[in-house]
Amino acid sequence: MEKHAPRKLVVGVTGGIGSGKTTVTDMLAEQGIDIIDADVVARLVVQPGTQALKQIAQHFGDEIIHADGSLDRSALRAKVFADADQRAWLESLLHPMIRQEIQLQLAQSQSPYSVLSSPLLFESGQHTLVDKVLLVDTSEELQLSRTQVRDDTSAEAVTAIMKAQWSRKKRQEHADLIILNDGSLAALKAAVLELHQQLLSLTAKGP
Repeated sequence: MEKHAPRKLVVGVTGGIGSGKTTVTDMLAEQGIDIIDADVVARLVVQPGTQALKQIAQHFGDEIIHADGSLDRSALRAKVFADADQRAWLESLLHPMIRQEIQLQLAQSQSPYSVLSSPLLFESGQHTLVDKVLLVDTSEELQLSRTQVRDDTSAEAVTAIMKAQWSRKKRQEHADLIILNDGSLAALKAAVLELHQQLLSLTAKGP
């Protein structure tokens, strides 16, 4: 029987809002690693003219569409985070589309291992696409303060998003690897570079 080449190692990077996922994946990208970002993919599947955007507008109304035809993500977020049923409807529409596009981008990756960055890696079921889960972890207090500064938003809005995500403890229990991001940027970079070497070693062995 013909022996196929081993599938490339895929690492899922996740963490609560404000944990520093993007900083970590940017550092890995600097090392030549291909990053597939679920948030970027999520925006891609609702671009103007897509079937998904048409269905969202029909369901939620034209007030969630900007004058230029693009999705008003803030208006949509306000609707779905306030109503679990509406969030479930949106996820049932978008998650299969997002998953298909992620799989396509992973298949096209050329780096030694690939990274799937997703804030809802577990909640969306995207963890089934990866071999190892890296949690970028920080305290809930830091999540709150960082996100308020970054997005210029209220504590109530950030707290609502945090409640819609898995708890910190639950993410810790399900992660294979954890980087604690509660110190300096230099300390974080040192931890990321060390992890990168570990992942290159794992890649040599196959997933």
